[in-house]
Amino acid sequence: MANKLQGEIRQTKPFSGVRQEALLNIRRTSGYLERWMQQLLKSYGITEQQYNVLRILRGAGPEGLRCTEIGERMLSRDPDITRLLARLQRNRLIERRRDARDRRVTHIRISPAGSALLADLDPVVEAEMTALLAHMSEEKMSALIDLLEEVRQVPLGEA
Repeated sequence: MANKLQGEIRQTKPFSGVRQEALLNIRRTSGYLERWMQQLLKSYGITEQQYNVLRILRGAGPEGLRCTEIGERMLSRDPDITRLLARLQRNRLIERRRDARDRRVTHIRISPAGSALLADLDPVVEAEMTALLAHMSEEKMSALIDLLEEVRQVPLGEA
């Protein structure tokens, strides 16, 4: 049986092994999902990283989070979280406030405009996500989740 990924990327030589093929499939799928999300969010004027930050802050509640805490919770790390937050603040989607006990600490929270944007996006993202994965059974989805979590069991640098 012909390898689907091999055809998609027009690779003429066989993969060096099943591990390479699996890793490249994960990366190809990740890229596919990133493009899907970019297209979905483009008309709302935000990026996937900005969307992720807004969802993190909505979940954090009214106290908000410090910059480092946001960075730790992001799905994909952004080395320039400060600039990302500055863009969100310029667009009035987040608010910053100094800690009353320690002026060196800044708490970031979602603004009413950011909450409203997410409220508009929630049903759209849910519907698109459902349509994107409708061809997969619940059992396959559960198996996929288990397998992907297993991939992340080895801490980076220890592989």
